[in-house]
Amino acid sequence: MPTTSPSRGLLSLSLLLPLLCVLLLARGDDVSHSYKSGEPVELWVNKVGPFRNPQETYEYYSLPYCKPDTFIAKGETFGEALTAYELYKSRITIHYGQNQSPSPECSGPVSLNAQEVADFKHAVDNEYWSEMFIDDLPVWGMIGQNDTGMIYTHKTFHLHFNADRIIEVNVEPSNAMPLKVGFPFEFTYSVDWEPTTDPFEERFDRYLDNKFFEHQIHWFSIFNSFLMVIFLVGLVAMILMRTLRRDMAKFAEEFEEEVEVELDGESGWKQVHGDVFRSPARLTLFSAMIGSGAQLLVISFLVILASIVFYHNHPLYRRGTVITIATLSYAFTSFISGYISGSYYAQNSGIRWKRTMLYTSLLFPGVLFVASSVLNLVAIMYGSMASIAVSTFIYMILLWGVVSVPLTFAGTFVGRSFAGKPQFPHGLYSY
Repeated sequence: MPTTSPSRGLLSLSLLLPLLCVLLLARGDDVSHSYKSGEPVELWVNKVGPFRNPQETYEYYSLPYCKPDTFIAKGETFGEALTAYELYKSRITIHYGQNQSPSPECSGPVSLNAQEVADFKHAVDNEYWSEMFIDDLPVWGMIGQNDTGMIYTHKTFHLHFNADRIIEVNVEPSNAMPLKVGFPFEFTYSVDWEPTTDPFEERFDRYLDNKFFEHQIHWFSIFNSFLMVIFLVGLVAMILMRTLRRDMAKFAEEFEEEVEVELDGESGWKQVHGDVFRSPARLTLFSAMIGSGAQLLVISFLVILASIVFYHNHPLYRRGTVITIATLSYAFTSFISGYISGSYYAQNSGIRWKRTMLYTSLLFPGVLFVASSVLNLVAIMYGSMASIAVSTFIYMILLWGVVSVPLTFAGTFVGRSFAGKPQFPHGLYSY
């Protein structure tokens, strides 16, 4: 029918807009990752936290390490702001391809006061680890020795390079020192460069190797869940087959005996075959849930596609790219949720379509906003890096109000106007 062409065009446009927007935003951060001999290589520090609870993270300089004279923050993307990345330039100096003997990180020996000793002791007792980045490659190291209660004061950076590219980075903490008030010691570091033949395109593969992490896949749990699903599906199928077989045998027997059976005397699935077209009790909320579910299904497909396209070594990739794509995808695919909810509501003879439009635009964002606000409040109370900045919240609200809400309204109107005619069998949708 020609009346469906505008809605199809808008649906296609809503799918393409998020990817086009991401490409335009990512174009301004094309980093070559190539260095000349002796060129400075920046070391960015990010966070610290307990090894047993990776979600609990704090700023790197929340511990009394040697702070730079001037804090230089690395520009973060929208996705990095949502995933709690706060990178600051370190005092450590690294030059490409040049080994460096142990050098002091601070301007002189360090003497800790009682509070600083307590902070370090808490970090060591709870097995804190630190995260840093060199050429966008993450590097992790422990703060100290949990069994002895001593802190590592030396870091040895092992960097592997191929031609003008950095391929692999590691840090080896050493030189454990006791934590005592007023006991002087120095934070030092050294750098070792080693050539490698590994290609630049495969430098992130080591982070995907299961040997790189201690956590193994729980194959038994996966197999147990798979068997449970198979059992439940088989049980439901068996019940349905027995019900249908009994009804079919009854009708076959009646036909063979040429006995007329009135419709009111039918039993089994014949009595309820029209109930699937009955309007639900809360049609407005149900329509909003269907529309939001359809939108989330499309977003999941776009995120999977983006994860395949924007791999780690892609020129347009940056930390938080997938989160950015997911957020923009939700905003620009809001037309889909409005279209589905509006059409379903109209097909079931609903008359309060404006309320459906409002429910659809508020259902998922409202739940997400309440949950994130509670978690953000808890993170702020504990001083964790997991908290989202107020400015980021404002950007998300503006994105929702300026892009998502108008597209939801437009989708609801188009769905109600072009796809709101009931398509149920005659006489079954009017109750």
